[in-house]
Amino acid sequence: MSNERTPLITSGGCGLTVASAVCGAEANATSDSGHGAPSKDPRQLNTFFGVMVPTILSMFSIILFLRTGFVVGHALLQGLLMLAVAYTIISLTILSICAISTNGAIQGGGATDMISRSLGPEFGGSIGLMFFLAKVCACGEYVLGLVEAILDVFGSDPESPVSVGVQVLPQSYWYTVLYSSIILVLCLVVCLVGAHIYSRTAFAILLLITVSLLSIFISSVVVKRQDFVIIHQFPGNQTVRYNTSYTGFNATTLRNNLGPGYTLDYSTNSVMSFATVFAVLFTSCTGIMAGANMSGELKTPSVSIPKGTIVAVLYTLIVYILLFILVGATCERTLLTEDYGFLQKINLWPPFVTIGIYCSSLSAAMCAMIGASRILHALAVDQLFGLPLAPAAITSSSGNPWVAVLYTWGLAQCVVFAGQLNAIASLVTVFYLLAYAAVDLACLALEWASAPNFRPTFQLFSWHTCLLGILSCLVMMFVINPVYSSGSIVLLLLLLLFLHYRSPTSSWGYISQALIFHQVRKYLLMLDVRKDHVKFWRPQVLLMVANPRSSCQLILFVNQLKKGGLFVLGHVQLGDLDVMPSDPIQQQYNFWLSLVDKLGVKAFVDLTLSPSVRQGTQHLLRITGLGGMKPNMLVLGFYDSCTPEDFFLQDKAFCDAAVGKGAEGEYNFGVDLPSLQAHFPPVRHVESPRWLSPEEYVGIISDAIKMNKNVCLARYFFQLEGEGRNSKVDGSERTIDVWPLNLLQPGSRDYQDVCSLFLLQMACVLNMSTKWRHARMRIFLNVETESDDQGWIADEEAFRDLLRKLRIRASIKIVPWDSVVQHRAPSGEEVRGGLSARFLAAVNSMLVEHSSQAAVRFLYLPRPPAQQSQAQQYLAQVEAVTNSLGPTLLIHGVTPVTYTDL
Repeated sequence: MSNERTPLITSGGCGLTVASAVCGAEANATSDSGHGAPSKDPRQLNTFFGVMVPTILSMFSIILFLRTGFVVGHALLQGLLMLAVAYTIISLTILSICAISTNGAIQGGGATDMISRSLGPEFGGSIGLMFFLAKVCACGEYVLGLVEAILDVFGSDPESPVSVGVQVLPQSYWYTVLYSSIILVLCLVVCLVGAHIYSRTAFAILLLITVSLLSIFISSVVVKRQDFVIIHQFPGNQTVRYNTSYTGFNATTLRNNLGPGYTLDYSTNSVMSFATVFAVLFTSCTGIMAGANMSGELKTPSVSIPKGTIVAVLYTLIVYILLFILVGATCERTLLTEDYGFLQKINLWPPFVTIGIYCSSLSAAMCAMIGASRILHALAVDQLFGLPLAPAAITSSSGNPWVAVLYTWGLAQCVVFAGQLNAIASLVTVFYLLAYAAVDLACLALEWASAPNFRPTFQLFSWHTCLLGILSCLVMMFVINPVYSSGSIVLLLLLLLFLHYRSPTSSWGYISQALIFHQVRKYLLMLDVRKDHVKFWRPQVLLMVANPRSSCQLILFVNQLKKGGLFVLGHVQLGDLDVMPSDPIQQQYNFWLSLVDKLGVKAFVDLTLSPSVRQGTQHLLRITGLGGMKPNMLVLGFYDSCTPEDFFLQDKAFCDAAVGKGAEGEYNFGVDLPSLQAHFPPVRHVESPRWLSPEEYVGIISDAIKMNKNVCLARYFFQLEGEGRNSKVDGSERTIDVWPLNLLQPGSRDYQDVCSLFLLQMACVLNMSTKWRHARMRIFLNVETESDDQGWIADEEAFRDLLRKLRIRASIKIVPWDSVVQHRAPSGEEVRGGLSARFLAAVNSMLVEHSSQAAVRFLYLPRPPAQQSQAQQYLAQVEAVTNSLGPTLLIHGVTPVTYTDL
């Protein structure tokens, strides 16, 4: 067969292309490369330049040179503890990143691509946008740190009216914003030129930072003791002077710095705490996805991302530990907390540190801007947020998403209005922690789903590490700032709801489906049919549908009748698989499922191929459902000669006016409205041949009863209105009529047999549904008042008592039918199975007289005859009784469904 040689399915490998059409164009260009010049592959970066270098630079960022003293000065031991907690959190997240990145091909978008392809569009889009915001805030933070370092060297003294030496730059809030804007423009220019230029210069930047680090370690040995006077200007023209020293390696200095000493932060004028210091420190751990965000430029992302990220994180951890201990052993606490640029003053050649600060801050800012633009571009290409992000999908000829870069630059420009690095550190940290928790959640969901295709080559993870990573991220979020944490989670939930209701459909797969399958299988095994009890009975319906065009009203009505139970639409296609090249049923499921979506009913679909409708119905009755969820009730349309109406021509969801809607075919799993209409044949005409004979129809009823299934025959439901999902009907104008007596057996006065009680139960279930809850229910008791036996009075009291026990609210109507019963005996006219035509007409007249205004009627369906030759007589009797009644449900119940005890 042709489909047995289908190539491996991919999720689209075009990385940074604008849309699927462009993907196709690139694919064609590649395949035709033999006839022309091959297209240039945008994936050119290896592990070292594409992952290790940007990750190291992002993790060094501003913390290495500008906030190491800030952390150590407030608490050296607690600072090491913070470092351990931070690296534990990111290590757990790295295990998840490595697992996901080695489970398949990663396209452009990095972390967003990982999360969206693992958790589906709702989680991918919402977490991706949150991660984008985190990157934008981080970019602004790094720029503010760079400006702080520049002003520390070149900023003029606020107390001195005359500039001294190189200290020529005026200082104020607005000047800080101006300098930050200029640096952002510089970053913008570099990012617009392309990521490859940054990746080439990044290695040179890393060399410069490494030289600066070596100079710090050498200076701790070479430079002798120095004393400093630090002056701070606080609001209200208050000037504070601090006398402090650099002592070199000194045991007393180390001992004094070990304990906590949280004090006032001179940059924000607020008192620090463990949480605020940790928030600043954790910004050094926000670069672990810098390599993952470059996935669109990596040659082998599934190999480079795990290897490069792990090595980079280990390297930065060692550097931070050594630097923390060195600083804590050589500098007094006051120097560390009151001068963030102290490393320049204690260096053997201060420009070494200055160059390191400028390089690390500028590279981290550019890396954050590039990473954010790639994330935004991935969101735009996936079309998750529609028109607002659509321009961000535009790329240059080299694949650079320049519009996404402009978006990122504009938002980062807004961030720098915060004015101080420490002021936004908590927000950046909370955003990143939430993004890391999402990555752990993606890996946890894949692991718990136990999908066979989740088999990453990286094995050093488990669901325990994923769960621990999620919990640690959430705990630290609320430790740092409960307000920011709550706000970010609320924003995430709002984005989730927006994307859920926007209902973007993708070809990535939905982790929710895998998890649901896993849980449903487990609970189906727990649903033991041997533990069924009548008081927990609920309808589980198999509705046989020949043509949905004429059955939509009935489908909608039965959807109200299921009361949270199983609802299956069954269809039998006539044919023999032996003479067919393939199974025609498999291709039809999408059309039926699209029909279910259009109608808005909660139903499954089960189709079968059979030589006859009766055999096919037997198949479905036996095999439909699973475990304890199997149909206990069969619903059939009535077998009569009425001309069906085409529901597709009446409902707006199916009419031709809706065909031209542009977005309709984009999210419907390949079934657009014209295809749906064309798939189902036109309704049957009066002259059209029937698919089944009366004998076969009655045989289906008999088969169901033999299989202990309750049977319902539905007639005239094409006349029922107000069942659609857009209908505002609440039932207040509706009436439900119940005739619990077997009208074709006049001698019966048993209102409490299984079938009568089943009738009452189904009417009560309907009365509890959404569109029928305010409907009035009437129960009609047929009595012979003219007979000498007055037992019907006692029967009525017994029936009222039964309704009280069953908690059924209904009015009881006494209907004398002496004039009807007198026609039951044959009087020389045509007799149908012992019932005269006059009797059947009289019964029909009685029903029309009392129930003509009812919205729906429930009638007792007699048991079909055992002899096949009497099938037509049986149908004729039922048809005569229900003639011109309106929507009527004839029910024959065979299972107990009511329970009066607790």
